[in-house]
Amino acid sequence: MELIRGIHNIRSKHKECVLTIGNFDGVHLGHGAILARVRSLAEQYDSPAGIMIFEPQPREFFAPETSPGRIGRLRDKIHLLEGQGIDYVLCMPFNPKLQQLDARAFCQQVLLDGLTVRHLVVGDDFRFGCDRQGDFDYLQAFGELNGFDVENTPSVLNLLGERVSSTLVRKALERGDILSAQENMGHPVTLSGRVIYGQQLGRTLGFPTANIHLKGVKSALSGVYAVTLNVDGISRNGVANIGVRPTVQGKTPILEVHVFDFNGDLYDKYAQVTFCHFIRAERKMASLDALEKQIQCDKEEAICFFNNQ
Repeated sequence: MELIRGIHNIRSKHKECVLTIGNFDGVHLGHGAILARVRSLAEQYDSPAGIMIFEPQPREFFAPETSPGRIGRLRDKIHLLEGQGIDYVLCMPFNPKLQQLDARAFCQQVLLDGLTVRHLVVGDDFRFGCDRQGDFDYLQAFGELNGFDVENTPSVLNLLGERVSSTLVRKALERGDILSAQENMGHPVTLSGRVIYGQQLGRTLGFPTANIHLKGVKSALSGVYAVTLNVDGISRNGVANIGVRPTVQGKTPILEVHVFDFNGDLYDKYAQVTFCHFIRAERKMASLDALEKQIQCDKEEAICFFNNQ
C-alpha cells in the first residue's frame, strides 16, 4: 500500500479510482465493511482502490480543545489500513486552503480534476466542504452529472445491536472497557511511536520506563493499563501510564511503559504498545513516596492479569 501526502503527488496510475473518504480512526469493523466494498468494486472496474484521510482530522482543526481523543495515531492507522487490500492512502493536509473549498469546488478540484474518481463509497452521514455544505445527496447529484457513481454503506451492528463507530469505540475506552473496544474494532487496541528520553523519574523510583511522546495528539486512552510492548518483533509484558502525570506537574501527554524484568536499551527504537487491561484512572498522588507505592500496586495487578491469561 502506498501513502501519498497531498493531491499534488497524485499520478496517472492513481486516477480513475474507486475511493472512500473518512477519518478511519481506529479502523473498526464498520470501516472494514466500507473497505471490503471498495476492494470489490476496484476489482470489478480493474481500478486502483484508494482511501482519502485528513491530517489533522477536521474537528481537530476547527476545535482542538474540544475535539475527541484519537483511538490511534496516524502511524497506527496507516499500519492497520495496510492489511486491508487497498492500493493507496491519500493523506490530505487539512489547512485553511482546503477548509475554504465549498462542496462544489471540492468535488471538482479533488474528486474530478485530482483523482478522476470512477466510484465513490461513503458513509450515509458523510459531510464535506466549507461549513459542511455537502452531503450524500449532493455527491450523488454531482456524480450523475459528471460520470461517476456514489453509494453509501449500511451500518454495521455489533452483537448488542449498536452501530459500530469510532464514537462507540471511544466511549468504551473512556470507561476502561478494553474488551468492548477490541470487539468493535476487530483487533487489539494499540499505540506506537519512537522511544524517547524522559525525565528518568521512574528510574529513581525503581520503575524505569520507555517513554513514547504523543506529539500533541490527544488520545482517547488515559490512565494505567496492563500492556505488552513490542520492539523488533519481541513482545514483553509491562504496565503503562498514559496521561499528563499530575503528581509531577506534567502538562504534555506521554505514554510511559515499565517493562517487567528488563534492563535493555530501547531508546530511539519504534515500539508498539498493546493495551490489554484497564487498571485505574490517572490521578495526582500526595507525594513521590505515595506514587512509588501506587506504581508497585499497579505493577502487581498487571502481573496478576498476565498470570491469569
